[in-house]
Amino acid sequence: MSARPGPTNSLLDVPGIHIGHAQDEALRSGVTVLHFGEAMACAVDMRGGGPATRETDAVGPDATLGIAHAITLAGGSVFGLAAGDAVAQALSARGVGFSPVQGARPVPLVPGACIYDLANGGAKDWGDTAPYAALARAALVTRSSAASGSVGAGIGAVAGAWRGGLGTASIVIDGIAIAALVVANPIGSPVMPDGRTLWAWPFELDDEFGGRRPTADMPASATLPADIKGGRAPGAATCIGAVAVSVPVTRETLRRIAIMAQDGLARAIRPSHARFDGDTLFALAPLEGAAGDPDLSIMLGSAAADCVARSVGRAIWAADTGWPDTPSLREASHKPPLAL
Repeated sequence: MSARPGPTNSLLDVPGIHIGHAQDEALRSGVTVLHFGEAMACAVDMRGGGPATRETDAVGPDATLGIAHAITLAGGSVFGLAAGDAVAQALSARGVGFSPVQGARPVPLVPGACIYDLANGGAKDWGDTAPYAALARAALVTRSSAASGSVGAGIGAVAGAWRGGLGTASIVIDGIAIAALVVANPIGSPVMPDGRTLWAWPFELDDEFGGRRPTADMPASATLPADIKGGRAPGAATCIGAVAVSVPVTRETLRRIAIMAQDGLARAIRPSHARFDGDTLFALAPLEGAAGDPDLSIMLGSAAADCVARSVGRAIWAADTGWPDTPSLREASHKPPLAL
């Protein structure tokens, strides 16, 4: 069995997926839109106690269709849910969506999720109209990007006490592409107690997030990390994103992939899935074609979880410097370990 990152090491390595980003530096917030040439099969798994989501029932286990025409990931907490409305309107105007009645206006299914980034120091005084619909429209028409770091919905993310971000990674196993994209904004810490090494380091490929390894004498600890997000307010942190596979699978298998992919957050963040988080991952697969071998679900779910962990690592490592109140890992990478 051969395994390697895909050509772009991103969600773009699964055919049919496009990634658009729009952000506002002053706002310290943004939107990422995943949109597809054709509708894709979609499932979802949510963990943690504070989600901000849209249309998740439409891709839940009891949904009639279980498909998505796009997915929105946004900052702004509940205000960011307007991104989904804007994308649905824009796609419908293009004729994208399903029409159960011939000649009726098409209805796009656009699930989405948001992170809480309202307290990161950005200019959130937008008055009566939040900017997320406009950002979503801009993201929908931007050129597809495989970028990781401070882009799109990840520009305002804070991961524990560190600058968060958006990360994406892929792997190709015997011709099957599996990929993830994650906005890392957890209450937990992505960084080990040495203040230099990511918890995701065992899953790193080709030094994609710095190639740092923990020191042999780093003591194990059963206590919570000292660099988790301050305040611990319910709903004030979350990780959101999507995983995708390039082969058709059953709806049951796709949901299992979404469930297994959540393990990637636990591999890369300590702690994860807390009541303060609203961790939400969508899973995507081609809609057309015969459903794949159910026995593939173990391999696909395991690989998806690894890609999620790597996506978190890439998000943190690629995050921009420049916030005096929140250090980036790259800023700290040449400094002595934190005094934790």
